[in-house]
Amino acid sequence: MLCNMVLIMSRAVIYLHGFNSSPQSMKAMVTQQYFQQHFPEVSFYCPQIMSTPQDAVAQITALVEAITSPHQYYFIGSSLGGYLATYFAEKYGCKAVLINPAVKPYELLQEYLGEQTNPYTKETYYVNEDFIDDLKVLEQNQLQDKDNYFVMVQTGDEVLDYRQAVAKYQNHHLLIQQGGDHSFIDYDKMLPQITAFFFREQKTQIPKVTTS
Repeated sequence: MLCNMVLIMSRAVIYLHGFNSSPQSMKAMVTQQYFQQHFPEVSFYCPQIMSTPQDAVAQITALVEAITSPHQYYFIGSSLGGYLATYFAEKYGCKAVLINPAVKPYELLQEYLGEQTNPYTKETYYVNEDFIDDLKVLEQNQLQDKDNYFVMVQTGDEVLDYRQAVAKYQNHHLLIQQGGDHSFIDYDKMLPQITAFFFREQKTQIPKVTTS
């Protein structure tokens, strides 16, 4: 006799930190603590992302492929991590939350050409033209599923022009907060909305565009 098999999908959240940042950054640690407390059944990953675009993509791809199947993947990306999270959300057809995301980092990082030192890891590396070109290759201009993105921006971001993210993700779930800064002030208060976007049914998700 044949019987129906129910396949239970486990869930994995992958947090991608920003340029010259680390899993020891405040947002990364707060996020990990929140998931450990409220969603202990969810696998949470926050790797120290390798410093060059090519190495970072290879590293994150290997991480996803090493996670035991079957899993449903979710990405959280901050700043440059938001740019990478968009790439992986398109690659794997999964949801991503972007926090003050970089939209055209290859333009911004022209100002950072030369030697860089990660303040957390003390690693020294170089931003050069190959680095910039590799970032350009990762750009995603045609986003496939408008319901896969929840984008959070604060207008007081002193590093990135929030209007670029608003323009790119205007047809997606978008939260615009007045003031704030690049770190996204009171980020911890957004974690319930982030997990609601990830895990609840479509009809209970947040509105398309909200401002506060």
